[in-house]
Amino acid sequence: MKKKFLKNLALILFLNLLIKPIYILGIDTAVQNQVGAASYGIYYAVFNLSFILTIILDFGITNFNNKNIAQNNHLLTKHFSSLVGLKIVLALIYILVLIIIGITIGYDTRLMKLLLIQGFNMFLIFFILYLRSNLAGLHLFKTDSVVSVIDRLILIGLCLFMLKAGVFNGPNGIMYFVYAQTFSYFITAVTAFIIILKKTHTFKLTFNWTFSLMILKKSLPFATLILLMSFSRIDTVMIERMLPKGVGDVQSGIYAQAFRLLDATSMIAFLVAGMLLPIFSRMLKFKESVEPLVLLISRLLLMPAIIIGVGCVFYSEELMGMLYHEHVQESAEIFSLLMLSFIGISVNYIFGTLLTANGSMKQLNIMYGLSMVFYIVSNYFLITEHKAFGAAITSMATQFLTAIIQVVIAQRIFRFKVNYRLINTFILFTIGVVALNYGSKLLHFSWMVNFAIMVVSCGLWAFITGIISIKSMFRLLKYG
Repeated sequence: MKKKFLKNLALILFLNLLIKPIYILGIDTAVQNQVGAASYGIYYAVFNLSFILTIILDFGITNFNNKNIAQNNHLLTKHFSSLVGLKIVLALIYILVLIIIGITIGYDTRLMKLLLIQGFNMFLIFFILYLRSNLAGLHLFKTDSVVSVIDRLILIGLCLFMLKAGVFNGPNGIMYFVYAQTFSYFITAVTAFIIILKKTHTFKLTFNWTFSLMILKKSLPFATLILLMSFSRIDTVMIERMLPKGVGDVQSGIYAQAFRLLDATSMIAFLVAGMLLPIFSRMLKFKESVEPLVLLISRLLLMPAIIIGVGCVFYSEELMGMLYHEHVQESAEIFSLLMLSFIGISVNYIFGTLLTANGSMKQLNIMYGLSMVFYIVSNYFLITEHKAFGAAITSMATQFLTAIIQVVIAQRIFRFKVNYRLINTFILFTIGVVALNYGSKLLHFSWMVNFAIMVVSCGLWAFITGIISIKSMFRLLKYG
C-alpha cells in the first residue's frame, strides 16, 4: 500500500509540476501581455470575487465524499445521484449570490456578464474536484492524476492557437480567454463524469433534503475555515473597486503580474500539504510523535522558500522584465514583497495542515477570522494610500502573522520543545542567502547566469549549515 501511495503521489506531482507551471508562466503571462494590464486586471478582480464565494459551491462536500467513498466503495452508487443534485442546488445559490453582490458593488452589464461566466467556470472547476474525489476514494489514482491536468492541457493548446492568431488583441480579447477556459473545464467535467458513471450501476438526478443537511452540518467547520482563508483573494477586488476608474483595473493587473510567480511557487507547498494531511492524520490516530516529521518538513520546505523569497527580492526587476512588457518597475516592487511572503505561506501550509489533521478547527477558525478582519481593514487604508503596493504590504504582513500564530498554537497543543539550535541555523542560513544574493549581483555575467550561480551557491550553503542533508531526504520516505 505504501509503495502504491508513493508511486501515485509521484505521478500526480510530476504531471502537475510539468503542466501547470507551463500554463501559469507561459500561457497566462502571454495572454496578459496581449490583452494589456487594464483588461486583465478587471478579469483578475472578477476571478477573485467569484473564487471567494466558491465555498457555497463545495461546502466541504469534496473532502467528505473522498473519505466516505474510500471507506465504503459501495456507497458511490447510492450517494452519487444525491450529491450531484446537491451540487447543482448549491450552484444555483452561488450564482444568485454572485448576482446580488455584483449589483451591490456597482458592476455594469459588461462586468456582470464576465462575473456570471466566471461563476459558471467556478462551478465546473469544483464539480471536477468533486468527481475527482470519487476517483481518489476508489483508489483510481492514475486516472485521477490524468484528469487533474486535462483542463490545462486543453487550455494550453487552445490558447497557443489563439495567441498566434492574435485573438486576444481585440476589445473582447479577455472574454475569449474566459470562453476558452469554459470549453476546457466543460470537456474535463464531461470526461470525469463518464468515467464515474461507468463505476455506478444507475444514475438518477435527485435531491434529498435530509441527506443534504446531514452532509452540510458535518462539513460546516471545514467550510468556515475555507471561507475565511479564501478572503485572501479579496485584495484585487478592493483594488479594482476602491481606486478611480481607469486606475483600479490597471493596478489590479499590475498586482496580478506580481502575484503570478507566487501562485506558481505556492503550488509546491500546496502539493506537499496534500501529502502531509493523510500522513499527519495517520500518525495522530496511532498516537505517534509528529515532532520529528514537522522538523524534517520544515527544513525541506523552508530552505527553498527562503532561497526563492530572498532571491526574488534581489532579482525582481529582471524576472518581471523577462515575463512582461508593461509596468515592470511597479510590478517588481510588489513582487518583492509577495515573494517574501512565500516563506510565511510555507510555514502556514506545514502547521495549518498539522492543526487540521488534529481537528483543531476552533483555533484555526478564530485565527483566520481575526486575520480576515486585519486583512480587510489594512487593505482599506493601505490601498487608498499606496494602491497595489499597499495590498502587497498587507498580504506579506498577514502571511507572517498567521504563520507565527499557528506555530504558537501547535507548540502549545503538541508541547513541542523550542529548538533554539534549529532557529539559529535558519537565521545563519538566511544571512548567508542574503550575502550570496548580494555577491551574485556583483558578478559580470548575464543576470540569468548570476541567478543560477546564486541558486547553486545557496543550495551548497544549505548543506554546509546543516539545514538539509541527503540522509534527511531519505528519512522522509519512511513516513509514506
